Amino acid sequence: MHRFKRTLAAVALTTTVVAGTAGWAAAHREAAVTGPPPGTAAWRADHSLHRTLPDPATASPAEVARFFAALPEGARQRLADRHPLVVGNLDGAPPALRYAANRRALAAERADRLRQAADTSLPEYERADARALADRYRELLAPGRRILAFDPRGRGQLAEVYGDLAGARRTAVVVPGSDIDLSSFDRRTDPYGTPAGMARSLRAEMARRSPGTPTAVIAWAGYTTPVGVGPDAATGRLAEAGAPRLDRFLAGLAAAGAAAPAVFCHSYGSVVCGLAAHAIGRGEATDLVVLGSPGVRAGSAAGLRTTARVWAVRRNADDWIGNIPNVELFGLGHGADPTSADFGARRVSSAGAHGHTGYFAPGTESLRHCAEIALGAYDAVR
Repeated sequence: MHRFKRTLAAVALTTTVVAGTAGWAAAHREAAVTGPPPGTAAWRADHSLHRTLPDPATASPAEVARFFAALPEGARQRLADRHPLVVGNLDGAPPALRYAANRRALAAERADRLRQAADTSLPEYERADARALADRYRELLAPGRRILAFDPRGRGQLAEVYGDLAGARRTAVVVPGSDIDLSSFDRRTDPYGTPAGMARSLRAEMARRSPGTPTAVIAWAGYTTPVGVGPDAATGRLAEAGAPRLDRFLAGLAAAGAAAPAVFCHSYGSVVCGLAAHAIGRGEATDLVVLGSPGVRAGSAAGLRTTARVWAVRRNADDWIGNIPNVELFGLGHGADPTSADFGARRVSSAGAHGHTGYFAPGTESLRHCAEIALGAYDAVR
């Protein structure tokens, strides 16, 4: 009876929150970016190699990997030059080829935005937006950056590699939560609340703990995230659209020969990981770690039906996500608290962390333990 009353109270709270934001959220409902990358039609129509190219919508990452492995280097480069947005987002393609393709795609997008910014027939606000995007693309084109995925559609999606993915023995993938897109991927304010900041901090801690181990960490902002607090964040709609993209991305890493990563899922990103978990193939992820999680759309760790180890970082006292009811009813909420003892995940200390975005801050136990998980040093995790 106590649990029933608590659930009713939680449902009432969730309904009140959503009702209070419904007018705002209805006007800001995000359209999920799904399907194959831009330029797919031209790719499918390309017969320059006198063979059918793998369909980005239907070919598995393993099939993509075999296709590129059979091509001479010159043919690979020609495809990347002709179809940069396809090759740059094609899971299973060689990472180095994707980096080159995405540099070409970013340069082309920047040139288009500069042309718009110089077009005096356009309203000033459009020209200002174009200038801002051109500046953003210039930052992403800085020497040494390894952009593994770039999709300009919607608010923009991105994945960046920190380290040498081909040579890494230990790898990790960071999956972020709400309010992350092309513009906020690596913002300077609140750095540990961005996928880039999380990934850089995690890799630095991995290097500190095991300086002789080659590592790589990928910041993956490859799905349409909710904006603000409202029905998009309270439901699984965007996570359901993002989960297959994460599954395919991880399968692509495996097909390209990368070491299986530990996957770190922050906030709403843990909902994406929870929905993706059952489809993650053996050898495609070693561990799933949730941080600042509102729930993973499963009643227990076993309910995720994954071969990966499941970890839950304990919430710190001032993380507002602790005020979110752990229910799932009528499509609202994300289910059981993964940090509770009866959920069955391996629980991890977050001592020293503050707020919802502080789990990867230097000096915290959560960062130290996440690095140990990524390195496979499981006995050190508490």
